[in-house]
Amino acid sequence: MAHDFEMPKLLPALALMLAAPVFAWAEDNVPPIQDNSFLIEEAYNQEAGVVQHITTWQQDRDSRDWNATFTQEWPFLSQKHQLSYTLAWDHAAGNGGDGGPGDLAINYRYQLIGDGDAPVAFSPRLSLLVPTGDAEEGRGAGTAGLQVNLPLSVVLSPRWVAHTNVGFTWTPDAENELGQKADNFSPQIGQSLVWLVHPRVNLMLEAVYANEESTLFAGRTETTESLTISPGIRWSHNLASGLQIVPGVAFPIGVGPSDGERAVFLYISFEHPFGR
Repeated sequence: MAHDFEMPKLLPALALMLAAPVFAWAEDNVPPIQDNSFLIEEAYNQEAGVVQHITTWQQDRDSRDWNATFTQEWPFLSQKHQLSYTLAWDHAAGNGGDGGPGDLAINYRYQLIGDGDAPVAFSPRLSLLVPTGDAEEGRGAGTAGLQVNLPLSVVLSPRWVAHTNVGFTWTPDAENELGQKADNFSPQIGQSLVWLVHPRVNLMLEAVYANEESTLFAGRTETTESLTISPGIRWSHNLASGLQIVPGVAFPIGVGPSDGERAVFLYISFEHPFGR
């Protein structure tokens, strides 16, 4: 089934999503949204006894290509340790709408400094990338890789929070669509600023710069630069059962080396207690 990104068709749904936060103002004294950014990773591990399920979907305006991810985050032993995994699905609009799974990420994150209640938090992450995608179809690296990210979260004031990311992906013997191999090293940095308009309604501005290597020929790589600015909004619905639902929408915009690129990004998270 085709999933073309046509803004007129999306407008009614987006209008309802953007109107939903108005009803959130009826409740006060609720905890603020914290671990629900879109392109930038926060430095807050999952609390003991709480699991989070995150689904994202992004589509390019011009190519109509889209990708989706599903992430599940679990505390391990204590809040100091977090385990998670991320499943990916990539869909190309051309060639009959071919799609399939991307590479799997298995993640470990350590809460080195602070937590969700601290003014400063730092949680290094190490990920193993498992080659579950088809490299010949351009949906994977064809080999295992490692990813490191260093997320830092700083509370600037009661209404402003900043998140900084610095990291890289290393993929030895990454394959191109012809099966040729080369070592790929791709650094990435990111910054976000979150305005707590209300504890349950946040406006966000995220920026990501990436210098991504890919295999050109055997033993040779090419580098692609990208710079994305993404304004967005998120809001929460807190149920008496302890379930928190956080929808969100953003509109990534390419600037500089990515000038002209446009996309729509949808997000939803379900977070709830377990084992009680």
